[in-house]
Amino acid sequence: MTTLKGEDEVAGLCRDLIRIDSTNAGDNSGPGERAAAEYVAEKLAEVGLEPRILESDSRRANVVVRVEGEDPSREALLLHGHLDVVPFDADDWTLHPLSGEVADGCVWGRGAVDMKNMDAMILAVVRQRLSEGRRPPRDVVLAFTADEEAGGTYGAQWLAAEHKDLFEGCTEAIGEVGGFSVSIDDARRLYLIEAAEKGIAWMRLTATGRAGHGSMLNAENAVTELAEAVGRVGRYQWPVRLTRTVENFLTETSRALGIDFDPDDPEATVAKLGPLARMIGATLRNTANPTMLQAGYKANVIPQTATAHVDGRFLPGYEEEFFQTLDELLGPNVTREFVYHDIALETGFDGSLVRAMADALVAEDPGALAVPYTLSGGTDLKAFSTLGMRGFGFAPLKLPADLDFSGMFHGVDERVPVDSLQFGVRVLDRFLDAC
Repeated sequence: MTTLKGEDEVAGLCRDLIRIDSTNAGDNSGPGERAAAEYVAEKLAEVGLEPRILESDSRRANVVVRVEGEDPSREALLLHGHLDVVPFDADDWTLHPLSGEVADGCVWGRGAVDMKNMDAMILAVVRQRLSEGRRPPRDVVLAFTADEEAGGTYGAQWLAAEHKDLFEGCTEAIGEVGGFSVSIDDARRLYLIEAAEKGIAWMRLTATGRAGHGSMLNAENAVTELAEAVGRVGRYQWPVRLTRTVENFLTETSRALGIDFDPDDPEATVAKLGPLARMIGATLRNTANPTMLQAGYKANVIPQTATAHVDGRFLPGYEEEFFQTLDELLGPNVTREFVYHDIALETGFDGSLVRAMADALVAEDPGALAVPYTLSGGTDLKAFSTLGMRGFGFAPLKLPADLDFSGMFHGVDERVPVDSLQFGVRVLDRFLDAC
């Protein structure tokens, strides 16, 4: 077998994946992930693996394969990445989001940040190791999933429910939205490793009243009732709830930045974090943001019902408080139902896996400081955690200080530096040796 070099391959793998349209609008109507899954499976088969393509529905494809380790009796590790991406409006982009073009030292396109970059890094490092005859110390399961951007119904959730045997022995996992750098100065960088995720509650609110003519008095107007409830939810200031992971992040970050951290006023510290403030600020409290409104069908007709959608996110340990408060805000005349509901997660930032991540980062970047953080969104880890896995977000990238990486998630002009991808391959290679 020809020896492959992951650092040389990774940008091309990322480009190829971006060029495969796998947009997911959340209604099961798009191109699906089948073409991307076939590409991934082919690249894994080229180095002697026997990946399985598993379809949960037409073209909603997942790829799973186990890489046998030197000691298969040890507990296994899962590396997971999703193949779908969110939709885009190409007119808003500098370069076409399906071009995968390499320009200004970056690979551009939808998925360059979320998360075909990590898919490419996993492929690159596994292909190199197997072409060199290097097995990991323990079994490693690779999972490339469908549908993460719509909650994982056709992807990780389906795999966890219907194919749990493929993850036999997996007790730990790494995936997306972690391991990227934030510069402190020219010599030092924080690497944010996701150790917690907020829970998800996408909800449909409904107010029911009395239909009638728009010119008449109507004290049971569903639109009015709903609008007032939505206003209360949208303007509510949720109290700060300092979780273990957020406090750990703010303590370590404050120490690195040389600023004071007052646990009684964490918002003052967050305000000093620059571009990170928006991302970290959302993890200080529960949130509930109105996102959609729908009512009526004619200007002079009062409708019987009005609906709204709210994107709710609750911190680990605060789900009960979240829903109790939300119901008080809605009042007795507005009902809610779940469009999508999933758990919050949190794990301690300790143990051999954490040391392996931190050591691999420092070996490639002596100025690295690994710190845990809470993700305000969610990942496939929620589904895999139901199989007993402890997981982290660890897609290592050393980034330029002036690149607003977190701001590109689901944004326009997604791009990832080629040398950051190459850095990630080296770090993942060291990590696999150590874990």
